[in-house]
Amino acid sequence: MEEFKDFNGNTVRLSFKPNTFIKLAKHVLVICEYNGQWVLTNHKKRGLEFPGGKVEADETLEAAAKREVYEETGAVIRSLDHIGDYEVLDKNNIFIKAIFYGKVERIVPKENYLETDGPVLIGEDLLEKRLDSQYSFIMKDRVIEESLKYVNGIRKQNL
Repeated sequence: MEEFKDFNGNTVRLSFKPNTFIKLAKHVLVICEYNGQWVLTNHKKRGLEFPGGKVEADETLEAAAKREVYEETGAVIRSLDHIGDYEVLDKNNIFIKAIFYGKVERIVPKENYLETDGPVLIGEDLLEKRLDSQYSFIMKDRVIEESLKYVNGIRKQNL
């Protein structure tokens, strides 16, 4: 497990091993790709980031991940793997977010992408590119860095 501070100075604990945290995740982050490109969403306030959000009542983590990706990008997930979790300890509470790696089957154009401006496909190496100003502060976080490294390892194994 790795421990570090996030953009806001909160303590973050990240693990790519199952069942590390006692509390259950109530949020999801989905690192997804389509035809060799990363699928991001353009959040209206934060900028470019991977899709994600809160798990709704009586919803599984997997269902929430698929729903959030579709709502924010129009992407339909073909396969989804739970690769890790991270815990954020902020001043008011502790929350756990599940990290998924998803492969997209297709992207369906939509009229409304809720709080985002829809999908953005990026074919470049995001480890460096994510630090540019048009990317959300979330993308600059070490959780994204370590998750991208982890996913890149999975991608290399599948070549």
